[in-house]
Amino acid sequence: MKTFALYVATALAEIIGCYLPYLWLKGGKPAWLLLPAALSLAAFAWLLTLHETAAGRVYAAYGGVYIGVAIAWLWAVDGVRPTYWDVAGVLVALAGMSIIMFQPR
Repeated sequence: MKTFALYVATALAEIIGCYLPYLWLKGGKPAWLLLPAALSLAAFAWLLTLHETAAGRVYAAYGGVYIGVAIAWLWAVDGVRPTYWDVAGVLVALAGMSIIMFQPR
């Protein structure tokens, strides 16, 4: 559970770090949003170093969690309700992530 929570925190840091410049570029929001975006992306890179397994495996497994968090963001922040296809895609991605992370050692 600790590993999954760390992946979620990592995904949120990346999404926030990318969403704030998006708001500036596409939404006409103020440029000062780039500062917290840069801090969030720095936190994202740091959070990736806290995982205990090899970096390539971390990145591969992280992708599955990122997809789930991105769809949750779509609903919570953008106000767009996920479709059944979105949910199915998240479940497939999380299944793949689980295979990678919970393989016999």
